[in-house]
Amino acid sequence: MPTLRFDVLDVFTDTPFSGNQLAVVHGADELSAEQMRTIAAEFGYAETTFPLPPTQPGADYRVRIFTPAEELPFAGHPSVGTSWLLARDGVIGVGPAVQECLAGLLPVVVDARGSRISGGKRTVGTRLDRAAVAAAVGLTVDDLSDVDPGHAGCGLEFAYLGVKPDAVGRAVADRAAMRAAGVDHGVEVFSLVDGEAHVRMFGYQGEDAATGSAALGLCVFAIDRGLIAETADIVVRQGIEMERPSTLYCSVTPDAATVRGDVVHIASGQLTF
Repeated sequence: MPTLRFDVLDVFTDTPFSGNQLAVVHGADELSAEQMRTIAAEFGYAETTFPLPPTQPGADYRVRIFTPAEELPFAGHPSVGTSWLLARDGVIGVGPAVQECLAGLLPVVVDARGSRISGGKRTVGTRLDRAAVAAAVGLTVDDLSDVDPGHAGCGLEFAYLGVKPDAVGRAVADRAAMRAAGVDHGVEVFSLVDGEAHVRMFGYQGEDAATGSAALGLCVFAIDRGLIAETADIVVRQGIEMERPSTLYCSVTPDAATVRGDVVHIASGQLTF
């Protein structure tokens, strides 16, 4: 009967029982992808990670990232949390490291309290109908900012919907309407004022408390729409309405986009199956 060690972390927070939950399962070299997905479904968090030995030259470790439904090429809070935990456990050192995942080789920088990760390839995708995307999150065109919604990403694409500050808290997602509006992966509802964004991320598994990959994509989207300069810093506040407040620190230059967050260790245990 296999026994695997796991840890539970809260990511993008310095306060226990806030931020975004992450399960990290160790020693999973012999597990199939379906077994990993099943374990992720058992935990029921937005994502569960499985750190493994690297297979590509230059990588310090490899990580597979699963939602309860599927494997992801890249995700932010799993990458931040996993890299910090591996450094805490001595698998990698504090400082620069290279993560291998399905999106490729991604640089990370680990410190005592958390980790900073770099996104993958920047993409700007299709523009979306304003009324359709607004309706998909329970809003109207009167709630929207002047920016047209659309897809963007930095390793994983999301849809972005700019709204007036008082509309963020009123958003309620309708998954069927999201699909009908052409939303891939999820939609981030945001208000960006003076370098600080209040956001809510609605995916097809539900609302997410902190989404590093979407924060990186928000930087790409904001540059494309002229909301920020090509070199800028953004503080992203997320999870407030879920009572799991999270803070994500994003930096973008013409050559790179990064997101940093703190990590709190919550629990350790064993899986037996």
